[in-house]
Amino acid sequence: MTTSARTTVNAPPPVAGRPRPAGPARRATGPGRAVAWATRAPLLPALVFLICVTQLPFVATLVISLFDWNSLDPDARRLSWFANYRTVVTDPALRESVLTTVVLTVGVVLASVLLGLLLALLMDRTFRGRGIVRTLMITPFLLVPVSAALLWKHALYNPEYGLLNGTWSWIAGLFGDGAPAQPDWISDMPLLAVVAALVWQWTPFMMLILLAGLQSRPQEVMEAARLDGVSGPQMFRYVTLPHLRRYLELGVLLGSIHIVQNFDAVFTITSGGLGTANLPYTIYQTFYQAHEYGLASAAGVLVVIGTIVIATFALRVVSSLFDEEVNRR
Repeated sequence: MTTSARTTVNAPPPVAGRPRPAGPARRATGPGRAVAWATRAPLLPALVFLICVTQLPFVATLVISLFDWNSLDPDARRLSWFANYRTVVTDPALRESVLTTVVLTVGVVLASVLLGLLLALLMDRTFRGRGIVRTLMITPFLLVPVSAALLWKHALYNPEYGLLNGTWSWIAGLFGDGAPAQPDWISDMPLLAVVAALVWQWTPFMMLILLAGLQSRPQEVMEAARLDGVSGPQMFRYVTLPHLRRYLELGVLLGSIHIVQNFDAVFTITSGGLGTANLPYTIYQTFYQAHEYGLASAAGVLVVIGTIVIATFALRVVSSLFDEEVNRR
């Protein structure tokens, strides 16, 4: 036998009645298993807290949704199974609130995405004081939602001292002598008033997402397009816009998740009146004013299910963005 010959070592025969471990996962016994649990132990408190805060209340809501339960008559509580869900689907007021939620979500998301794209294109340019301007642009998104709604309701929409009516009177005074009628923005156009306040608050969020997409464009492709004489509109249509597709999808999905659940603007600006009651506000009315615990819980479960569906698509978009970044590198 030469020195280059491979030495073979015969494995010991398996012990009768004891199966051989199938892979590396079976070998994590004894000290290895203790090390694995030691690495997972710091995450257990966070996991327990997450389950207690999110999953247990949802299970309780799911159970309550199966009962015909009015808190004003607790003795008449009885198990009604899925009758509350049928009521949610067939009740005209709830159907109208679902339609209002869809209109509100679509209007806010589309307007904020378009404005966010325009602002992202402007913020992507190099100019003096760009950092300060970017900080000021994201300020509306950092405000507490109730504070932002109060700002729009009193500082802008108020018919007596609001900024919009003051500007309206000043512009009208430049072209005529008579004092113009002071419109009541909330009463005359309630849904549009809520949409404008939410667009102002969510446009910076869309701008940040799209600005991140603009700054991740491959510079070699941009430089090659410039050398080929591609114009600005052509660059945006054939290079920038296809690259931003995933970021636009992410902004639309994340914005939809939050706007569907919005309660602050509707409650603060219109108190759900004048046809602006969306589904979260209707659930609030059903639970706290009508005291119908089971019906409100059923509507809340449907909202959670719809949000989970939207969030699933959002997570897929985020995963695809990460995959594209890894493949690019």
